[in-house]
Amino acid sequence: MRLQTVDCRLQIGAVVAAAAMLLSPGVLRADEIIERGLAVAGGDLIMMSDVRAARELGLIDPGPASDPDREVLTRLIDRALVLAEVDRYQPPEPTTDAVDTQFAALQARFGSRDALNAALSRLGLDQDRLREQVREDLRIRAYLGQRFASENGELRDRAIADWVAGLRRRADVVDTYAPAPR
Repeated sequence: MRLQTVDCRLQIGAVVAAAAMLLSPGVLRADEIIERGLAVAGGDLIMMSDVRAARELGLIDPGPASDPDREVLTRLIDRALVLAEVDRYQPPEPTTDAVDTQFAALQARFGSRDALNAALSRLGLDQDRLREQVREDLRIRAYLGQRFASENGELRDRAIADWVAGLRRRADVVDTYAPAPR
């Protein structure tokens, strides 16, 4: 299923790039990048637009990283690997109410539904895709809560980090990220 997603996204990306070049040859600079694949992890293709969306929607906060795109991409790679594990073990599905609550909190960051929709439109996403991402995040949280139950938050965080590092060592991750020239 994930490889189908990769194939589909590659095909869509190729069609979008070709259409843009054919429909507006004078608008694009020769060196302008419309979209670019940055990594494949857990069978998922991670595009520059995914990094941009995660940052702009506040799904991943890069913190004070010197290269915020690198930080977000690293966390999206880790998320894809963790989600592949979650899919293998099938924790309980989050309730509709839990998804609605998380989605409402995300929408509240934008102040209104219209502002969120404008951001989604600018990023080429829709509410259904965002709700799916919220659902996946809740599944990840539930899985991590089951697997790494601990009263000590620091100890739990370290155990999760070690586990994710192990996932990275065992996985086929292709990471082609290079910072944009300044």
